[in-house]
Amino acid sequence: MYRVVVIGGGWSGCAAALSARKAGADVVLLEKTDLLLGLGNVGGIMRNNGRFTAAEENVAMGAHELFEITDRCSRHVNIDFPGHQHASLYDVTKVEPCVRRLLREKGVDIRLMARAVDVVVRKRDMSDGKIAKESIIEKIVLAGGEEVEGDVFVETTGSTGPMGNCLTYGNGCCMCILRCPAFGPRVSISAKAGGSDIMGKRKDGSFGAFSGSGKLEKQSLSEELQHKLNETGVAVVPLPEKAIKREKLDMKVCKQYALNEYAENIILLDTGYAKIMTPFFDLDTLRQIPGFENARYADPYAGGKGNSIRYLSVAERDNGMKASGIENLFCGGEKSGLFVGHTEAISTGSLAGHNAVRYLKGMKPLELPVGIAVGDLITFANENLATEDGLMTRYTFAGAEYFNRMKDKGLYSVDRDEIAGRVKRYGLENIYGERMI
Repeated sequence: MYRVVVIGGGWSGCAAALSARKAGADVVLLEKTDLLLGLGNVGGIMRNNGRFTAAEENVAMGAHELFEITDRCSRHVNIDFPGHQHASLYDVTKVEPCVRRLLREKGVDIRLMARAVDVVVRKRDMSDGKIAKESIIEKIVLAGGEEVEGDVFVETTGSTGPMGNCLTYGNGCCMCILRCPAFGPRVSISAKAGGSDIMGKRKDGSFGAFSGSGKLEKQSLSEELQHKLNETGVAVVPLPEKAIKREKLDMKVCKQYALNEYAENIILLDTGYAKIMTPFFDLDTLRQIPGFENARYADPYAGGKGNSIRYLSVAERDNGMKASGIENLFCGGEKSGLFVGHTEAISTGSLAGHNAVRYLKGMKPLELPVGIAVGDLITFANENLATEDGLMTRYTFAGAEYFNRMKDKGLYSVDRDEIAGRVKRYGLENIYGERMI
């Protein structure tokens, strides 16, 4: 049977593995840590703003399973918070086991604590005696020396780490959910195979961006704050003037939350923990605010000082998610662009896994049309990477520049029938549910 090897078990990798498996391939999923979902274990925000539209487009195209899990694990649905409407907040303590069980039930071979460190590549001889310009990956080499063979590969390793990057471009290793000291650094497969990676920038020209939130232990907050979070899912606590740090808004990876409200207030969301919507907030100042006298960070452990740095390893790709310069490598999630969010990761990963199987069959890759939000996001982000401003822009259905574009183009909708009808008009209904092998 044809084998697809997915490197990286975050939301995008899980989506790619699921998509490729449903298309009929034998799928191996390599994850360097002992948990799937990566940053999905500290996220939790779904269906806010244009993410509702994108989620329903994926459902209509046949990529429904992961959204069903996040819906089922949601602690709060249809909630509003500053700049965002009709959001769902899934419980980060419950969702990973559900995804792991789903993939295993579908027949995905999940290999945990399997860190990819190198590749074995070759150049294909052409019929005219010349050597093909693109490399072909034959094997992934794991830490320890084991080699994993495949026919086509999907890289979804993200763009965070290793520790040296967080030290160089941030405030040091904050011991986030990726736990590089324990499980080893992330390695760029696209770069190892001969491709070139792109680094995102901040407004001041420095590289990378801080993750936009952290987790507080909910029980370390006042009973009043705990009750409000449990009942409504959201708590907004005004900050005294001396504690307002507007410059942190420019550091955030999540530009959809780079609004004044997020500088002037502490905004908490209930994802099982108390998700604090700021890159970091020094603990001594935080504990001077009523309700936070005993506050304690759960992730990252150094959340009072810093957070992880992202967007330091983005592969060049086409709109079918194939990595440039490597014939049989596809990519998704943050590895495939300056994307923000779980919905964006699932969207790009699903397409990458699907097209990996099309490659095996010698079929033309699927490029999603710009008449649906998922296709437009993928195309728009790729076009903008060629510009300096594009390297400083973040692409998300949930806000900032791209959500405005969605609304201007008439792509934003919360009408499930309208969204499904649009997908059907393009001939994409259940495209990810079709078996090709």
